[in-house]
Amino acid sequence: MAYDGTSYAGFQVQANARTVQGELERALSHVCDEAVRVTGAGRTDAGVHASGQVIDFRTASALDGVTIGRGVNALLPEDIAVSALEPAAEDFHARFSATGRTYEYRIRHAPERDPLERRRELQIAGPLDLAAMRDASALLVGRRDFSSFAAGPGGVRSVRRAEWCQPGTSQLRFEVEADAFLRGMVRAIVGTLLWVGRGKIDVPGFERIVAANDRARAGPSAPANGLCLIAVEYRQDAANAASEEGLQGIPPLREEDE
Repeated sequence: MAYDGTSYAGFQVQANARTVQGELERALSHVCDEAVRVTGAGRTDAGVHASGQVIDFRTASALDGVTIGRGVNALLPEDIAVSALEPAAEDFHARFSATGRTYEYRIRHAPERDPLERRRELQIAGPLDLAAMRDASALLVGRRDFSSFAAGPGGVRSVRRAEWCQPGTSQLRFEVEADAFLRGMVRAIVGTLLWVGRGKIDVPGFERIVAANDRARAGPSAPANGLCLIAVEYRQDAANAASEEGLQGIPPLREEDE
């Protein structure tokens, strides 16, 4: 599923705020004619988007996935959409069965903003040292304590890939893949990498921040609008087991707490 997170107080349901989970549960409960509770693979924060979010839910409804999906999309706001809905294995859990997640952060590196993309990217007009940002990003790969970038309790995570791409002359994209993420981790990493790009700290300084396990040492969190959950991965053998049982696993997606 995908959503534009601009108008929501995050994915996870809250008592006094509009959330993606709340909208999904409202629509699903109406279509399935029973109370439905949704679990998401990533509990994205306020303003954060997703193009590859995965959810799971249980229902006694006799309706097939296509019918449920069509009905839900008809009831959902225009900034949320379910792209596929299929049966899963009995023990499948969207969050705890996931083996990896990939986030993307988009930056428009240009003097002028693009009004059509303002909800999806951060605009930066000043110079950035992309080579230094790439060198610093490479230091993130591996299994270590990322408490310096946690908006709350820290912990150890395994980052498999962290790289900057330049798909266009005025576009920068940071992609980071890990087994899971601490709350606020990607936005804090991007904000600190922008310190490197602007020359406020050098690459060894970034390395010291990573090793410090102290959020106060790192840079400010980058704005939420540039961040998007683009992929969630699951073990292939789990998907195969579901297929052997006559169930459809969650398909590969293009595109923990963030």
